[in-house]
Amino acid sequence: MSGSIQQSIDTLPSSPATDFSGTGQSLQQPVNTLYLRRKIINAVNLGISMLTVGIALFFLIWILWTLFAQGFSHISTSVFTKMTPPPGSAGGLLNAIAGSLYMVLTATLIGTPVGILAGTYLAEYGRRGWLAPATRFINDILLSAPSIVIGLFIYTVVVMRIGHFSGWAGALALSLIVIPVVVRTTENMLQLGPNSLREAAAALGAPQWKVVVMVAYRAARAGMLTGILLAVARISGETAPLLFTALNNQFWSNDLNGPVSSLAVIIFQFAMSPYDDWHSLAWAGALLITLFVLGLNILARVLFKKGTVND
Repeated sequence: MSGSIQQSIDTLPSSPATDFSGTGQSLQQPVNTLYLRRKIINAVNLGISMLTVGIALFFLIWILWTLFAQGFSHISTSVFTKMTPPPGSAGGLLNAIAGSLYMVLTATLIGTPVGILAGTYLAEYGRRGWLAPATRFINDILLSAPSIVIGLFIYTVVVMRIGHFSGWAGALALSLIVIPVVVRTTENMLQLGPNSLREAAAALGAPQWKVVVMVAYRAARAGMLTGILLAVARISGETAPLLFTALNNQFWSNDLNGPVSSLAVIIFQFAMSPYDDWHSLAWAGALLITLFVLGLNILARVLFKKGTVND
């Protein structure tokens, strides 16, 4: 019986790509060629990726170097203690810093809850029907809309109706920029959460709102926090909406019902002026905005890291 099987195997036709002799010579050539081709493609793609990263880092370092070189020498205590000066006088940016903090904080408090709730609906509740796709479409339009269009909208709806510029109008314009960013990141982060966590909580008898708050939010809080920080970073340097809403105020003002100064508008006005002392303050303001955004991101990451370890 075994002899007949061996005779049948010996009579099988030999394939060009098959080697029964054990030498492996017929398969070695195609394998080496395929491996070499993949290795070359991988090296080319890796080289292109490293090149693009290097170009991006080059321009980023160039921008930061220019900001520090031009602005750091003009940072002093007077920048934080004096008001914006008239041409030829010494002064600072105290009123502009305070106005920016007021409006950014107010816009974040207005836009963040709306964005989180809207993103939660899209991710957790709006999986059927027409409302969720329509909301996503409108949110994408707001996300890509120029900020000057939002400023003109608030100018028409709010400023023209009340008859004067105000910090509230500026904060409302900035909040419309915050909302679509928070909506998009909240929805994406909640959708990345594993459904097994939701199913386990629902199996224990938890209602859906508690599953969302206690399970989905906790799993997605890092991404949601990142979305809020991205929104704050974007509105911190917005100028066009504030030119049509909050305008400017050379003096100290805590009243958001009137015109309020801001760092972005001051940088724009001082940089466009022919006065060297105003140019110095403009560089100092640009550096302050950059350091504020950088420090905010670092602080949030450190606090979140500690919270994760404790959990």
